[in-house]
Amino acid sequence: MISDFNDPELNGKYLGTISSDFVKVCDVLKEAAYQVRTKGFSEYPIFPISKEMQPIGQLFLGKEEKNLSWNYFITYVDEFVQRKLIPDSSMEEFKSSYKDPDEFCCLFVIDGAFTSFVYIPYPND
Repeated sequence: MISDFNDPELNGKYLGTISSDFVKVCDVLKEAAYQVRTKGFSEYPIFPISKEMQPIGQLFLGKEEKNLSWNYFITYVDEFVQRKLIPDSSMEEFKSSYKDPDEFCCLFVIDGAFTSFVYIPYPND
């Protein structure tokens, strides 16, 4: 389900809870990503996810209110550049690796010191 170049540490530790959450929220995330792009905010929407509150993006779906394992936040690549999480020198690499947002959801997993971008395909309608 998750693309080949994702961090191997994701496989055992995170895939189950991310996947079980994702099926519940994928339609809402896909619509939000579409709105971010069509309203001209960014061509690169990103959904940081964390079990705790964290400062990147705005809280979009809280785990308690939606009965999820993860909190879902919404932002886009500009915030990652401003916070120096993606250096200016790496923007071209980020853009070339960013998957089609009509087909894939870009998650940024935050769990303590572990962080990783994850692309999960939206289910086919």
